[in-house]
Amino acid sequence: MPLSEELRREIDLLVAECHELREALLQALLLVQDRHGFVSDEAATFLAERLKIARTDVDDVLTFYPVFSTRPRGRHVIRVCHTLPCALAGGEAVIDHIAARLGIAEGETTADGRFTLLGVECLGLCEQAPAMMINDTVHGRLTPERIDAILGDLET
Repeated sequence: MPLSEELRREIDLLVAECHELREALLQALLLVQDRHGFVSDEAATFLAERLKIARTDVDDVLTFYPVFSTRPRGRHVIRVCHTLPCALAGGEAVIDHIAARLGIAEGETTADGRFTLLGVECLGLCEQAPAMMINDTVHGRLTPERIDAILGDLET
């Protein structure tokens, strides 16, 4: 997906404000992700060239931080906590329930592009385990019925 001239200008402004070109990488990746929903191969190459860093350095950041995706995600990104408190409270059953309901596996996006299901590390909601986050909204104390109600609201 090509970067618009407007986005390229925003990246140039960001780069101009930074003392070190590497400082701009995270912020530039977030800009691209926000606009396109993911960071394409073309965008990663553009950023490496613009920031005068190796493409492998860009790829390292893309694979280290789970906020970034290198392929399109659904309109609703569902992140289910995998860490111990959520796992002990039934986190795997939450993933299984959502996967069965949506007809996708963890890491996949529905054919209609509405939902992406991801397992993630701690959401910081241990007291509400098991927990998930859909886009920027957190949901805790999940049960199959509660999950169905939440997803039902998003499917309409």
